[in-house]
Amino acid sequence: MIFSTASPEETKAAARTVAALLRPGDLIAYRGGMGAGKTTFTAGLAQGLGSTAWVSSPTFALVHQYDGPTPLCHFDMFRVASLEDLYSTGFFDYLEGGAVLAVEWSENIEAALPEPHITVDIAMGEGDQRTITVTGDERFL
Repeated sequence: MIFSTASPEETKAAARTVAALLRPGDLIAYRGGMGAGKTTFTAGLAQGLGSTAWVSSPTFALVHQYDGPTPLCHFDMFRVASLEDLYSTGFFDYLEGGAVLAVEWSENIEAALPEPHITVDIAMGEGDQRTITVTGDERFL
């Protein structure tokens, strides 16, 4: 599934489309540079999963949880450099919780990502233009 967006609102709308296809326990591994729109996409996911919470980057908290009919746990693994660091986030406990997990900087924990998982690759264009590619499951073909 590929989306071309030209604004943060369009990025959120794309995420709401993805959210409609998600199931409890799904893990989304984000790929994309600083400022690509991973948190914006997560805001759309939260909306699509029924949360009314304001979504912010979990950079310093490492994880934010958003309640709704399907809970969403939003991780930032930017500062995670080892398996010990990963354990300290509680990540492995969240895998069993039935929430959708959205993981920014997932490449930092590549070896610990469960299979299967969904990958959301956000490529930046000019200005607010983004190309968002969702792979990893037949639901997103």
